[in-house]
Amino acid sequence: MKKNYRKPTQRTEKAADQPNELMRLNRYIANAGVCSRREADKLIEGGQIKVNGKVVTELGTKVKRSDKVKYQGKVLNPEKLVYVLLNKPKDFITTTDDPQDRKTVMQLVANAAEERIYPVGRLDRNTTGLLLLTNDGELAERLTHPSYEIQKLYQVDINEPITDEDFIKIENGVVLEDGAAPVDEIGLVGPERTSLGISLHIGRNRIVRRIFEHLGYEVIRLDRVMYAGLTKKDLSRGKWRYLNKAELIKIKHLGRKK
Repeated sequence: MKKNYRKPTQRTEKAADQPNELMRLNRYIANAGVCSRREADKLIEGGQIKVNGKVVTELGTKVKRSDKVKYQGKVLNPEKLVYVLLNKPKDFITTTDDPQDRKTVMQLVANAAEERIYPVGRLDRNTTGLLLLTNDGELAERLTHPSYEIQKLYQVDINEPITDEDFIKIENGVVLEDGAAPVDEIGLVGPERTSLGISLHIGRNRIVRRIFEHLGYEVIRLDRVMYAGLTKKDLSRGKWRYLNKAELIKIKHLGRKK
């Protein structure tokens, strides 16, 4: 049976591994997402760009990737920013590399970008659903920091019908060994009471599984169906796509402190 993932393809040495490679300053600025190359030329001519602490105004200037280029006091990243949304299947681990040679999510997005993207947060091996991968370190930090309260929605299937008492306990927030586990909302999916939707913004390790295990339930299936306003619409299991402009604007707006 053919596996549903590809191994990473062999590529030429990546730009990130060539810090002394020369590139035009306007391209460096454009790759950092500031503006187009033509607009970058205007910034350079206007004396708004500093390279290694010095204002540069000459068009056609070339810089190294290792140089420190600043615009409005902010250090620029010369890599094009990439945002990939993956619908993670079961049995893939959320890591960029695995010494035990297990399947990783990076195999699923091997052809998504030349840039080095990496997962934002984690989904454990048996959890499926939405996972964002990017090389935007600033956004990744905001989306994973507790103070930004990024919301996640999961569908949970458990081994036996949940009781009214336990439903209310989860709704009110159970207390685990590392503290309270508040949820934003919980609801039943279907009449069997073994499938539930749970929305929360805390991001502690295996938090959803631990909530149900704390009350004596076994989690049979756990699927993240929404992350930071992003959904799985038109994204089948094991497939990925780039964020569109509207989604990118939305997720960057969400990544602001409450």
